Amino acid sequence: MVAFTPEQSAFAQAVSDFCKREAGTRAQRDAWTDDGREPHSQELYRKMAAFGWAGINVAEEYGGAGAGNVELCIFLEEAMRGQAPIGGIGPTLITAAAYEKFAPEEMKRAVLAGVVAGDALSISMSEPEAGSDVGALTCRADKVDGGWLINGQKTWCSCAHYASSILLIARTDRSGAKHEGLTQFHIPAGIEGLRVNPIDTLGGSEVNDLYFTDCFVPDENVVGRVGDGWTQLMAGLNTERLILAAMQLGVAERSFGDTLKFIRERKQFGRPVGTFQALRHWMADHATEIAATKELIYSLAKVSDENPGQMMPREASMVKLKATEVSKAMTIDGMQMMGGYGYAKEFDAERLMRGAIISTVFGGTNEIQRDIIGKTYGL
Repeated sequence: MVAFTPEQSAFAQAVSDFCKREAGTRAQRDAWTDDGREPHSQELYRKMAAFGWAGINVAEEYGGAGAGNVELCIFLEEAMRGQAPIGGIGPTLITAAAYEKFAPEEMKRAVLAGVVAGDALSISMSEPEAGSDVGALTCRADKVDGGWLINGQKTWCSCAHYASSILLIARTDRSGAKHEGLTQFHIPAGIEGLRVNPIDTLGGSEVNDLYFTDCFVPDENVVGRVGDGWTQLMAGLNTERLILAAMQLGVAERSFGDTLKFIRERKQFGRPVGTFQALRHWMADHATEIAATKELIYSLAKVSDENPGQMMPREASMVKLKATEVSKAMTIDGMQMMGGYGYAKEFDAERLMRGAIISTVFGGTNEIQRDIIGKTYGL
């Protein structure tokens, strides 16, 4: 079983206690989220930032805690198990890691200081005709005097409506292969030439369409090297997929706990429904899957801490695939075991299920993860 140091266990307890105190009841969570319509509360997120948690994996020289991936996963697992409405944490931490690796020093210090203080960040890759096939993107950045002129549409961009900045991947050269000629740009919120349109989803206000029309950004807003955007994206896969996996581990654990409490108390035919073999075996299977997933996640977190910079595409895809599939299965089955109550908004089961289902799509669909894993075996 996963073993934490005393310091790591104390940290997990601190995050858990915070979530119980600030978002422990449905009424509290509804108050933070406009009755569930907003999956992210900037106010609550800034309260967490005051403890140093928003910058947990930001280097100390930039004001962060400088913690490793194990601590990062602990924070995310506990925050999601505690149902803290901070849906923007995943995109923020993923984007912050890219800035820390590749941004010019002055930009890096400014952006990461905001992250540590509780600013949300967004990263924009997908387009209407470039989802899983990110290399097919066409949003272009044309070189002009003193900078770049951006034109095109992006879609499914998480957090863009409240982020302090967006990390944009655009095409700067069309002469080579599709994965060549991509560049990352720092786009401050409210910049002229950018229109952000929210997309209505089952999860509320999560994602957006972005429309760039002659949006000018100066040369100093290039993040990393011109034309090297694809390589830079690949360098962040370990962290990105660990973040997504740890979050869904927390969701699965919360769903399991809520379901367990319900089936212990709900009686039919004169006894708790959880004592019937069908439900008892269902829960046994989910408990085993969740425990195995936790081992897989923290094993990769530990190895990646010991080998910073090493690309581990197979393992990173495995943790994302496993955690999101386990979370989806647990939340759907949890609703089934709760019967009609699982469908009612009085309970959290339906909200957990909505968040888990989309997790198999974002961050690279699970079909893509399976393809990556298969290719690492020469298939």
